[in-house]
Amino acid sequence: MTTTFETVSSGRTPSPVEPLPHQLLAALAQHRMATTNQLHALLRPDAARQTVSGPLNKLRQQDLVDYTVLPASNRSRAWYLTGEGARLTRDFPALRGRPPYPITSSTAASLKTPHTLTVVRTHLTFVADARRRGDEHGHLDWTPEVSHPLSDGEKIIADAVMHYTLIGDEERTKLRAFVEIDRTTMSSERLASKLIEYARLWSYEPQPVGRQRSRLSAVPAAVWLRWYPVFPRLLFVLTGASRYVLDNRIADLQAMVAQHPLVNTLARQVPLGAAVLDDLEHRGPTSGVWVPLAGGERRPWTEL
Repeated sequence: MTTTFETVSSGRTPSPVEPLPHQLLAALAQHRMATTNQLHALLRPDAARQTVSGPLNKLRQQDLVDYTVLPASNRSRAWYLTGEGARLTRDFPALRGRPPYPITSSTAASLKTPHTLTVVRTHLTFVADARRRGDEHGHLDWTPEVSHPLSDGEKIIADAVMHYTLIGDEERTKLRAFVEIDRTTMSSERLASKLIEYARLWSYEPQPVGRQRSRLSAVPAAVWLRWYPVFPRLLFVLTGASRYVLDNRIADLQAMVAQHPLVNTLARQVPLGAAVLDDLEHRGPTSGVWVPLAGGERRPWTEL
């Protein structure tokens, strides 16, 4: 099942070219943190590595970015915005409304690196695949840590929300996805329970205060309609363990779909899939590496 949000005639108009330092600041504001190699692959994959490292060092001299050195990495640097950099990017048009997350020290940065950099790794597989295919998906089409309210004052925070446009001969198909990154740092049961949280978001309809409801709100509306015309598909990306362990965790996700009534209902309406990060990096997201959580053969994420 492929969710089509909008189909219009194809127009491959490139986005306006911005100075690289501006793009570096925007990318770090969006992704929180990225290594030099990741920024190179994200923004200038066909240029020399120095094309990116030079401007990064200049931005550091201006106290807009800083870095932490990754352990056991041959002195690889993970870059992040300083407080001043976060304040500057707050006014970037593409980032308006996006709360800044300045990192105040290299110690604080080191605590965030494993998960944050894995999220960027995942994004890069979709960016590279889009370039190869001629689809539209760039460095600002992936928003980490997106929060949505649930009932009883709770909330669910997606590791990332992805925007992706498939380019066909005669049409453009807009897709969105919630992406959950599993580094095998939580129990398999807790991972599978995330499906319940997304099912709750899918079904959650806020109740009006008191008994009054205006004519315009006479029909209850799901809360996610505030942001999405169609509920985004849900993609789990797994890494950090042996293939045997990761396959078992995917099987547990499938079991949750089969056994939980609300999740089962969600799966009949929304595409749900899981894949191993190594497979995305070696074969690409639009290859047959995604396990449909509702059952069936492996397939591309666009065909779940």
